[in-house]
This record gives sequence, structure tokens and C-alpha cells, in this order.
Amino acid sequence: MPKKQEVKAGEVSVAANAYTDPNLSIFVDRPVYQQEDLNRDTLYAKPPKGTFGDKIHRCCKISPYKCVRRTFPILKWLPNYQWKKWLFGDIIAGLTVTVMQIPQGMGYGMLGGIPPICGIYMAFFPVLMYAIFGTSRHLSTGTFAIICLMTGKIVTQYGTIEILQNGTRIAHDDLHTGDQIRTNIQVAITVTFVVACIQLVMFCLRLGIITTMFSDTLIKGLTCATSCHVVISQLKDILGLKLEKRRGYFSIPLTIYDVGANIQSAHIPSVIISAVTLLVILINNFGVKKLMAKMTKIPFPIEIFVVIVGTIFSYFCKDAFDVLNDIETIGNIPTGFPAVYFPDFTLIPEIFLDCLVIAIVSYAITMSMALLFARKCTYEVDANQELLALGVSNTVGSLFSCMPTCASVSRSLIQQSVGGSTQLTSLVSCSLLLSVLLYLGPAFESLPKSCLGTLIAAAIWPAVMQFTLLLKYWKLSKWDALVFLAAYLLTLFLDIGLALGVGVVISLFGIILQSYRPYSCLLGNVPNTDLYLDLERYKAVQEIPSIKIFHFSGILNFSSRQVFMESFIDQLGFNPAKILRRRKYAEEHNLPFEFESLMMKYIIIDFSSLTSIDPAGIDLMRNLAKDLEQLGISLFIVGCSGPVFEKIARCDQIEHSHSEFILFPTIHDAVVFAQGRDQVSTNIKNFQSKT
Repeated sequence: MPKKQEVKAGEVSVAANAYTDPNLSIFVDRPVYQQEDLNRDTLYAKPPKGTFGDKIHRCCKISPYKCVRRTFPILKWLPNYQWKKWLFGDIIAGLTVTVMQIPQGMGYGMLGGIPPICGIYMAFFPVLMYAIFGTSRHLSTGTFAIICLMTGKIVTQYGTIEILQNGTRIAHDDLHTGDQIRTNIQVAITVTFVVACIQLVMFCLRLGIITTMFSDTLIKGLTCATSCHVVISQLKDILGLKLEKRRGYFSIPLTIYDVGANIQSAHIPSVIISAVTLLVILINNFGVKKLMAKMTKIPFPIEIFVVIVGTIFSYFCKDAFDVLNDIETIGNIPTGFPAVYFPDFTLIPEIFLDCLVIAIVSYAITMSMALLFARKCTYEVDANQELLALGVSNTVGSLFSCMPTCASVSRSLIQQSVGGSTQLTSLVSCSLLLSVLLYLGPAFESLPKSCLGTLIAAAIWPAVMQFTLLLKYWKLSKWDALVFLAAYLLTLFLDIGLALGVGVVISLFGIILQSYRPYSCLLGNVPNTDLYLDLERYKAVQEIPSIKIFHFSGILNFSSRQVFMESFIDQLGFNPAKILRRRKYAEEHNLPFEFESLMMKYIIIDFSSLTSIDPAGIDLMRNLAKDLEQLGISLFIVGCSGPVFEKIARCDQIEHSHSEFILFPTIHDAVVFAQGRDQVSTNIKNFQSKT
């Protein structure tokens, strides 16, 4: 490996290769090209555009076999599965993820306002569907705290766990769809169904690209603030308090106020259980985990360990200690598969906007994790296919008492780190969870809610600490820091849907603002080379006599032409139109007039970083060239990309005009051309003076 050395330029340091051979040189001997000459010599031709019929023809050429394989990615990787290489790692990863799914499923199920067993259902039915339809090899889908909390807010607002009818308490199983009162599960599955429909419509419309609207800073701001919601929502269970759940705006500060006002009513046994649980987790995170990492990739299953110990302690000690009888447990956990429920269609208009936000956020989080693993492990994921996978997963999940599914950050990272290579990991996990659904569920009925609440808070705490990223974003980009802070504060105090909308608007406004503040500068020549660099940044470069080289990046259209002219005037130091008006006024009134920039004979505009131009931009260049020509200055434009050149040529053709500027492929072509023209003029003058 060649060594790296630090080369400092002002406050910026970059790594440079210490083994650049000084004997290597570049020698190029070619004629000076204008753009049209180069196009003619290199047989330039505009690529043909495909017609709508061509697109239809390409679609019809896709064989049914390829279509089925594209729709069901499992048919691609399963026949090519490397059993000897991947099987052991996938089994270990499946076992590890299962151990995490059980406590997280129960905890996040309660977070969503539905029975804990529903979280186990989410770890089975949607995960099974994603293994068939998903394109990411390493995602662990199912419950995710943020999505469960967002769903829980809707459930709390519209649902009721149990209802009194004629003085008799009835469960949700006794309700009919036509009843005006909806159970929590009915609301939850309706949310899941609507989210599924939205994601399937997005798939049909090929809207996978929508994730490009959500920057990493926006997603991190949303997840960080929502994680705070999760932690604070668990305080009542951690402390054993009986508090009414706050809803709506400013629910976080109001909940904190309620906890502080009722802290004297905290249930001491619940507080002790929470403290012991937290202590065990801290010992694992700062001690056991590091020791285990030296011996094996498989982490110690602290979550399931705490669940088992807490359940055993609660079950056997309740009879021995009367004080423990008041500890609230998670309660009844049924066995077997759940009954099939259908969504309440009358609720859809009321919850549609909330479901739209959940659909977008869950997809954005899932896709960001999928891209992370795809880059890390060098494979590809299909953004639109991920929409189909989530849509199908949620459609099936809505039939079996599930909330909307999403990729879990923690489980996915663990799945990949312990050796999981494919979605066979998910199939292994589903197989193991089947025994929990059929037989082992009631074993966890005695688990204290304080223990489970502490587990949830500890698991989500790293996401809460992402707020410290604000300082990093502030140093890297003030605009990114603003997006993060806006998303964080709006989610924390108001509403995640509002935060998502405002965050997208701020991000788009930042992009628009950047287009109005393009990078421009004057370029100078590195002596004895064809390199041209920013005069302000590179002190060793030199200006070429009688030539000014102006670099402009970004876009040049009707909205940015004013910005272009302001940059041009600022860098060149004069306004051609204003000079002409002054000269005309001087001529009309017989006044003396001097133009200080007469020593400037050529202006070269570097468009190598110009992404697009429209007729308004081309018209601006024509007028600028005419104004400069009246001042005795020639305008050259260099470095136009194919689309920019084609737009200029098309405007000339349609308007039957010829641009006053000359196009060159490179800056050096234009410089040599200008110097050659100057030399010819000088020779003519010398010859005329001699004769």
C-alpha cells in the first residue's frame, strides 16, 4: 500500500499519494478544435429518442419467466443458494433474530396499543412475505418502535380495548364490524390495510424514487424525536404509574409534567424491577458484550434473558410476597393463529393522512437500511420491488392482527453481523417463532410491564442519542443542521406528519436556493500546462494577458440568468450593457469616454459544469456576445456537454440565427486560438508599420 501524506491548502487538508512519479509526463500533439470541427471529425450524432411504441415493445419482449422471477426475488436467490457457505450463518442469524423478536415483538405490540401477542404475529406473517418478495438479503422486518408508536397514536385516538354493553364487559372478539365502537385491533389492522394499499399504489406508479426527497438528516431528525416519544411513553410502565395517555400537540412535555406531578405515587416494586433490569442491561452493554465479541460474533441474548428471568421471578414470587401482587403484568397471551379480521372501511377517511405518513416513513427507513447493506455487501436492491414487498407484507399482516411492518435497524445490523447472508434467515426465524405462537405464548403472561418497558427504552436509547449529530451537521452543512433541527422539534412537540412535510419543503427549498447560488470564479493557468484552476484558491496559477476565463456551474435558464449576470459582473468587474449606455451617452453629448478594460480582448466562459440551458439562457449569451463585440471583446464558450450543445444548435436552427460566440471543446483550445489570433494581428501590424 502506498503511504498517504497530508497536503494542506488553507484550512483544508486532503490525502495525497506520496508515490506520484515525477518522471511521468503528458504530451499531446493535436490541432486546435472548435466544437463543430471536433463533432465533424469524431462523427458526432445525437442519440435517438425511444418512442412510446419502443417502450411498449420492450415491455412485451419480457418473458413471463423473467416477470415471475422479478416479482418473486426468492426464485432468484434460492435456486442459487450456496448451502455449504451460507447455511450455518443463516441458521445462527435466524436463531439470534428470533431471540430478539420475542421481547421486542411483545414490547412494541404494547407500544402500539394492542395485545403483546400481536407483536409476535408481526414477526411471523409479514416477515414471511418479505422473505418471498423482498430484494434485500439482510433486512429483518417486523416490529419497529417508531412505526408502532405512530400506529399507537391512531389506535389510542380511535380505538377501545374493551367496551361496556348493558353493564357487561365484552372483548373485541364479541364486536361486529358494524358497531360504532372500534376495538384497538380493528383500528390497527385498518391502519395496516390502508398503509398496504398506499404502498401498492406507489409500486404500480413506480414511486420508489420518492425516497430521494428524504435526506438522511431528515430521516434521522424524525427517528430521533420519535425515539424520544417512545422512551417517554414507557415512563408510566417503568415507574408503575396510572396515567392517562396524552394525545395531540405537546404531548411530550405534558406527559413529562404528569410523571413529575405523580412521581410520589410511583409503585416501588415496579421501580426496583426497572432499576435491576436497567442495571443488567448496562452490565451487558459495557462488559459482557465486549467479552463476548472477543470470543464469538453471536451477541449475548440479553433481551430474552431479562424476559425469562423477569417472568420466572414474577410468577414464583407473587405468592411469596404480597407487595408483588400489585405489579402489572402483560396478561393473557393466547396460543395458535389469530382469527382473521377485516378492516373497518368507514374509518379510512379519518385516518388516511396519518396512514400516508406511516407508509412513507416506513418505506423510507426500510429503503435506507436496504441501501446501506447493499453498498456494504456489494449487491443491488430494487426500490420499487421493496414497495411491493412492504405492500404485500402489510396486506397479509392486516388479516392477522398486525400493525404496519418496517425494517428494524438493530435486528438488521445483528442479522448481518452474526453471519446472515440471505432471507433464509427470516425463514428460520419464522419457523422458530411458530412454536412460540402455538405453544409457548402463555409462558410469558407473568412478565412485568416495568421490565418490558425498561427493555424498550434501553433498546431505543441509541436512537435518542442521535441528537448529538446536530453538532456534526452544523459543521458540515448549516442547511442540513436546519433540516435535522426542524424535523426533530416539530416531531417532538407537534406531529410527525407535519415534521415530514416541513422537512421535505425545507430540503427542496435548499436545493432551489443552491441553484440560485451557483459556484463561479475566474480561472488562471498552471504555467506550462493545459490546466486551469480557481485564481482565488490556487495562488500559483497565473492570468493570461488579454484573456479572462469565467467559470460558471449549475443551470442557466430563465430563473438563473439574473444570477449569472450578477456573477459575471462581479468576477469581471464591469457591466457590458452599462458601459455601452455610458459610451452612447458620451457620444451624444460629445463627452470624453474611456473604457479601462480595453486591454481585455477575449472572454472565455467555461460551461464544463453546466448541467442544462434553456432558450432564455441562450438568448442571454447571444446578447452578451453582441455587447462584448461592440466593446472589441470576443466571447468564447467552452466545455459544453452534449445536451447543452444540442440545445444551442436547435435554437439556432429554429430561429434561423447564428450565435455571436464561438464554441470550443476545452479551455486550452480557446486560449491557444485566441493567442494565435493575437499573434496574427501583431504580425499584420508589424508588417504594415514597416511598409
